Amino acid sequence: MKGLFCRAGVSDAEPKFVIQETNLPEVLGSHQVRVQVKACGLSQLDLKLLSDVGIQRDLIPVGREVAGVVLQVGPKVTFFQPEDEVAGILPLDSPCSGLCEVIDIEEHYLVQKPEKLSSVCVAGALRDGLSAYTALHTHARIAAGHTLLVMDGASPFGLTCIQLACYHGVKVLTTSHSPQQHTFLEQLRPSVARVIPVYKSSSDLLSEVLEETGGLGVDLVIDSGVRLHEAEEDDEEKKLFPHKHDIISVLGVGGHWVTSQHDLQLDPPDCRLLYLKSASVSFLNPEVWTASSAQQGRYLHILKDIVEKMSAGVLRPQAEEAVPLYEATVAMETVQRHQKKKAVVQL
Repeated sequence: MKGLFCRAGVSDAEPKFVIQETNLPEVLGSHQVRVQVKACGLSQLDLKLLSDVGIQRDLIPVGREVAGVVLQVGPKVTFFQPEDEVAGILPLDSPCSGLCEVIDIEEHYLVQKPEKLSSVCVAGALRDGLSAYTALHTHARIAAGHTLLVMDGASPFGLTCIQLACYHGVKVLTTSHSPQQHTFLEQLRPSVARVIPVYKSSSDLLSEVLEETGGLGVDLVIDSGVRLHEAEEDDEEKKLFPHKHDIISVLGVGGHWVTSQHDLQLDPPDCRLLYLKSASVSFLNPEVWTASSAQQGRYLHILKDIVEKMSAGVLRPQAEEAVPLYEATVAMETVQRHQKKKAVVQL
């Protein structure tokens, strides 16, 4: 049985993705479920995070968002039985690659998959759904009447945030990175309050947000990366990211900023502005759910709600075109180079 693994590069060398033979143990653990994988989502691999939590291997399994059918259950499994359709995210320390035909996984990382949802759809959207829930509910604690600014709303993560926020009665503003994205976001239903075209050199994020909010600023901001220094404008991809000062400026009194920027550095003037607004910042790391078992029940509730809302049409992710297993290596290399890129492999 083959699986996809990452051989981390030396120093700054790019990681190399390889297909390797792998085997499963003959006997299942007490709470383990053996699953035949139908589809696996590929997201960027954070090697620094794995190192920080003490996971260091020569070959790191790749592909963690899975959907499939239960083949066999351990003697103490109570949630599932053979032939159940399931979906879930493999934990950080899982020895299995999600691109194996069959994997073993603890039952506490899986939820039932509604029959009407395709495996490809679920595997491609599960991680973004988890990130959106973590940002909006765990960190931002959204409520009807709040005003939210979602940066890069056309990205898979941004789109999920918009749909989830609109469902809860939140007024949403968002930014677009190209004319095509701008048109797409303006045609969304339910609609957003304003789409701000940051790809135009003349666009002013602060003035447009203040105009839309009557000069008050927004209650919540969710970014997908920020520029820490003006010099980063030389990087075409980061040129579209907001500067950290711009985000703090658009926050209203008592506002909250949820950031994906793991190395965010706030200078004394930034902190002073946050203090004057009595605003706060939190860091979005969706991996904490599987890195710690302290809130496992809450985590499973989130996964279950994600698939149910997808089944009901509340969450409508952009469909990812599935690639066959033999193209998985090339697809993963592309995903690793581009932070916002996604891929789904159909087995």
